[in-house]
Amino acid sequence: MSADSFTASLAPVAVALGASWASGLNPYAAVLILGGAQAFGFVTLPADLQALGSPWVMGVAGLLFALNFFADKIPFVDSVNDMLHTIVRIPAGALLAYGAADQLGPETAILAGLLGGTLAAGTHIAKTGSRALINTSPEPFSNIAASLTTDGLVFGGLVLSILHPIAFLCILAAFVVGLLWLLPKLVRLALLPFRLAGRRPQG
Repeated sequence: MSADSFTASLAPVAVALGASWASGLNPYAAVLILGGAQAFGFVTLPADLQALGSPWVMGVAGLLFALNFFADKIPFVDSVNDMLHTIVRIPAGALLAYGAADQLGPETAILAGLLGGTLAAGTHIAKTGSRALINTSPEPFSNIAASLTTDGLVFGGLVLSILHPIAFLCILAAFVVGLLWLLPKLVRLALLPFRLAGRRPQG
C-alpha cells in the first residue's frame, strides 16, 4: 500500500474521531465547520455527514452556537451550561462518528460510534473540569480567553483531521493518554462549583 493510499484509508477515521473530539468541546461549532467545508466544496464528507452542509442544519447550528458562545463567556454560567450540555455533546459525538465511519461498514460504524461517544465524554469532562478551575478566579478575562481558545481548538483540530489525518491521529493519541491521567482530577473540578454553591450560607 502506498503512502497516499494509507493516508486516504485513515481519512474517514480521522474525521470520525475529530468530529467526536470536537463535539465534546462544542458540537455546534463542529457541525458548522464540517458543514461549511462541505457546502463550500473544501471537502467531500462521508455520505451520511453530507447533510451537515444543508442551509437548514447550518442555520440551526449557527443559532445554537451563538447562544452557547455568549453563555460560555460568563463565569459560573459556563459551568451550568457545560453540565446541561452533557446530554448534547456526548450523543452528538457518537452520532457524528457513526456517520463518518458508516461507509466502512456497519460493524465499523458501530465501533466508531461507541469510541466517538467515549471520546466526546472525555473532552467534555476535560472542558468542564478546566473551566470550573478557571472560575475560581474572580476576574472574567481568563474565562473569556479560555472560551475563545476552545473555539480555536475546535476549528484547528477539525481542519487538521481533514487535511492531515495522520498528524491529527498522533496528536489525538497523546491527548487521550494525558486525559486518562487527568480524568479523576477533572471530574472533581467539574463538580467544584456545585459543591461550593451547596456550602454557601442561606440568606
